[in-house]
Amino acid sequence: MTAKHHGYALLSAIVALVLGLSAAIYVTAAEHGPGDRRTQGAVTAGHGPYRAAPVSTGVWVGAWAAAPAGGEPGTAADGMAGRTVRNVVHTGVGGSAARVTLSNAYGDRPLTVTHATLAVAAHDDGPAAAPGTLRRLTFGGAAAVVVPAGGQTVSDPVAVAVPADADVLVSVYSPASAGPVTYHPRARQTSYVAEGESTEDTSGAAFTETTPYWRYLTALDVLGDEADGTVVALGDSLTDGVTSTPDANRRWPDALADRLRAALASGDAAPRYAVVNAGISGNRLLADDPRRGASGLNRFTRDVLDRPHVKAVVIDLGINDILRDRALADPRAIVAGLRTLADRAHAHGVKVVGATLMPFRGHRGYSAAREGVRQQVNRAIRTGGLFDEVVDFDKALRDPYDPRSLRPDYDSGDHLHPSDRGYREMARTLNLPKLSGSTPTRA
Repeated sequence: MTAKHHGYALLSAIVALVLGLSAAIYVTAAEHGPGDRRTQGAVTAGHGPYRAAPVSTGVWVGAWAAAPAGGEPGTAADGMAGRTVRNVVHTGVGGSAARVTLSNAYGDRPLTVTHATLAVAAHDDGPAAAPGTLRRLTFGGAAAVVVPAGGQTVSDPVAVAVPADADVLVSVYSPASAGPVTYHPRARQTSYVAEGESTEDTSGAAFTETTPYWRYLTALDVLGDEADGTVVALGDSLTDGVTSTPDANRRWPDALADRLRAALASGDAAPRYAVVNAGISGNRLLADDPRRGASGLNRFTRDVLDRPHVKAVVIDLGINDILRDRALADPRAIVAGLRTLADRAHAHGVKVVGATLMPFRGHRGYSAAREGVRQQVNRAIRTGGLFDEVVDFDKALRDPYDPRSLRPDYDSGDHLHPSDRGYREMARTLNLPKLSGSTPTRA
């Protein structure tokens, strides 16, 4: 037996002993309370008992997430067969145990994962694992899992200290193609690929190829006491952070997570929430797109309501419904779609913060007629009672001398997407205490 495998055997024995001694005070049912996501459509390759997470306090919350946007072009034949994907993701909060969600939403065949691991990164923006942090992932007690086409699976919890504001490595190996690889194309984060099965490579030496995509991985949840709920940012490229600096975590949901951590550290009034990003570049509220994801209406359950202990959602959708409609978009339809999302959130006790649509004069899609639609939608958001709270991104980022345009220092240069400074201003505009609180009763 190699030293590495001897170490894994020793660790497994210790964990089993702790679980056995703790059974009287910590039961599996406590791990799967309200807001917990279960495996959807997964068939395990092998059998074994579902293991409770190691003894800990707190609740499951989202440390990171990315909404699947489509099937990766060029992968229909071979997928990522025979290669290891090492996704690099950044945590908003930490915990003492972790689990991941793997998706085959856009595959056309079952996805067989034979090896998967999780580790804390040794340093920012690299494929090496911090010593002692690599953990093998299992699914229903088995090392392998088969995820049907269109399905997803959640791993068993593993004991690992996951820090807040840190990079985590999630490595996945599949020996065979499942067709198009389910991915998130605008990651703004460098991840890695290795030939062959290299999930347990802690040095990162095998990962010689870089990629701007997240593949298969759609969520990292943690169990701990740093947060008692999750707030989801639902949006398009403005939430996805498409023009933010790569590998710097400067999307506005990242900046919001930074604000929440800082507020709690200083004793300021703020909810103890984790933040996850459910933005998809090019996404629309009302219409599906094979390259830009299911509509906000059609993905709301998966990307918002199914997050662990979701307490609030910030909705910033509608600008692509205006820009991409060959005819002039109907503002009433956009408003009705936003109202539907709010009603669905309220039915699950989730607070809804609605964002006004930001200006885009100077962008190639701008026209006076489209600007008129934006103004009508914003008027309804501000005064129509659609949401529990309103965050006025439009007012915060528009040019005071030309309100139809972004302020120059908040403009990335394309006159639609913010700069890093603009994204920070979006996060700063949110009223932290108003993210929490009960949702009003709706007739």
